Amino acid sequence: MRKTIGTLAIALLYIVGIFSFSLSAEASVGFTYKVNRPENQRNMDVGYFDLKMNPGQKQSVTIDLTNESDKEVVAVVSLNSAKTSSNGVIEYGPNEIDNDKSLKYDFKNVVKAPEKVTIPAKSTVPVKLDITMPEATFDGVISGGIQLKGEVDKKNREKQKGVINEYAYVVGMLLSETDTVVTPELALNKVSAGSNNYRNSVFVNFSNIKPAYLENLTMDVQIMKKGSEAVLYDTKKANMRVAPNSMVDFPVSMNGERMVPGDYSAHVVASTKDKKWEWDEDFTITDEEADKYNDEDISLVKEQGINWKMIAMIVGSVIAVIVVIYIIVRASLNKNKKKKRKNKKKK
Repeated sequence: MRKTIGTLAIALLYIVGIFSFSLSAEASVGFTYKVNRPENQRNMDVGYFDLKMNPGQKQSVTIDLTNESDKEVVAVVSLNSAKTSSNGVIEYGPNEIDNDKSLKYDFKNVVKAPEKVTIPAKSTVPVKLDITMPEATFDGVISGGIQLKGEVDKKNREKQKGVINEYAYVVGMLLSETDTVVTPELALNKVSAGSNNYRNSVFVNFSNIKPAYLENLTMDVQIMKKGSEAVLYDTKKANMRVAPNSMVDFPVSMNGERMVPGDYSAHVVASTKDKKWEWDEDFTITDEEADKYNDEDISLVKEQGINWKMIAMIVGSVIAVIVVIYIIVRASLNKNKKKKRKNKKKK
């Protein structure tokens, strides 16, 4: 979404607990947290929940929130399924990425938590997380994150200007029922034209359709005119990660060029150390799409024709100035003539 000048910008910075147990940024968030790992925690050395559960099992786990300040603090809690960004980064916090159609068990439906927790001054309060596992046995993992953020004072926020940094903790949670190893599997959904940060791009939309993490993925994409082998645009990116049952909108930049309507082909290679997926997909860019994205592309140098309206305004302004000068000079000359006549009569 476009942002107008003067719009309040907010940068949300995460202190992520999915791989490490960090208590930094206490002053920014307003409190610290501690994960209370239960007996069915698979790995006691990590700072996130990794729980071995049974079908239909119900269990409550807690995260302790400690407020060491002299004022009451309110923690805002949100639950989010693990998703994958276009850059191959797994998102455990709030995001606008759609659920993949392969996602059978949404983390937000399996885990419940209060929306807010009040922490009195110099106190520790637990956040209770209620887990209800699916009745059916499944292999793989249900993955998500618990975001913990200090509540914002709306009145103070309205007075602030410019970029505002907000801090939040995100604690990961993995839920599994069996020890069966699930192999990730990629599926291509579609290739289409689009805009990435207001720049013309082609998007390769693919999904990890299995409930398992995909690590160290390399994407190599080439875009050609349909029926041609000449590569117009290409992108290669390594070290990507893909969350279980999540989709990725992978962008291929058009390098600041205008989007041209027509039929195209994409050659896509996705690979890890052990596996490779390869697709050839045809797609079409319509006139309407090209016009829309060309108008939105901030990097395009648009060809501007002769601006006759501007020229007319300039010419009109020049003529108006000339007329004013003429009137002033004419009036001055007439005034001088009248003075001379009066002087002659007096003589």
